[in-house]
Amino acid sequence: MKLLFASDIHGSSKYAKILKDIFESEKAEKLILLGDYLYHGPRNDLPDGYNPKETLSILNGMKDSLFCVRGNCDGEVDQMVLDFPMMADYAMLYLNGKRVYITHGHNFNPENPLKMQKGDILINGHTHVWKAQEFDEFTYLNPGSVTLPKENQNHSYMVYEDGIFTIKSIDGEILATKKI
Repeated sequence: MKLLFASDIHGSSKYAKILKDIFESEKAEKLILLGDYLYHGPRNDLPDGYNPKETLSILNGMKDSLFCVRGNCDGEVDQMVLDFPMMADYAMLYLNGKRVYITHGHNFNPENPLKMQKGDILINGHTHVWKAQEFDEFTYLNPGSVTLPKENQNHSYMVYEDGIFTIKSIDGEILATKKI
């Protein structure tokens, strides 16, 4: 199974199109989005290509491929126009026999994790900074931001395939890998 993880599109149709192209070229089965779909938020500058209506059209066109959670910039008004569920604060998957929690990161994150057990994996966005880090009880992964990277990082996303998470720049450069 091949999965693609991305976060923090923030209404940029430019980066939504790029992400759609990446999803298709990676030939992933599902695109797991970690929140902040349409609105840029009060702390962020307007992203390049800011066009929430076009962004929602791109995402709605991919609805059958999406698995999503809610970000801090997402609300009920967004759910009214998006054709896929995205209001859950977190979701759980099983990959390679490991429990994987996905969330946006504003409520649950490495400093405030869900009730996790040794060997679990926490994946969140929110910080716009990619990470692959081991903690005592769990592995932490963050794909960064496809639209608004911070700390001088690249625009990025993450792929899971055959027990390996790979964080990549939108240009395809491998930034980090983590085997589970």
